[in-house]
Amino acid sequence: MTFVILACALPQYKLWWPFFVVLFYIFAPIPTLMARRYSDHSGSSNSCLEAAIFITMGIIVSSYGLPIVLTRASVIESGACYLTLAGNTVVYATLIGYFLTFDQDDSDYNMW
Repeated sequence: MTFVILACALPQYKLWWPFFVVLFYIFAPIPTLMARRYSDHSGSSNSCLEAAIFITMGIIVSSYGLPIVLTRASVIESGACYLTLAGNTVVYATLIGYFLTFDQDDSDYNMW
């Protein structure tokens, strides 16, 4: 989040358009969480989980595409784009780490 806030608040940028990627951060894990909640863990292919992963990947690609499109349209500067892309990478790496840590069956942290 620090990179995204810096992309918006630094004096040379002064535009808050890159902050819209925060909506993608909120919406990205929701389809996967819902599909894992209502799916059976039988090991076979689950179309609900695959559709949720597809929607999640679409949200993630959109969050990387938004600052690039804003830069190409000359709405934000390239430095703000790079900071936003770095923030995206950190946030999504954290989400992946969360899902990998708390989805293990042998962990005591698996409360859900």
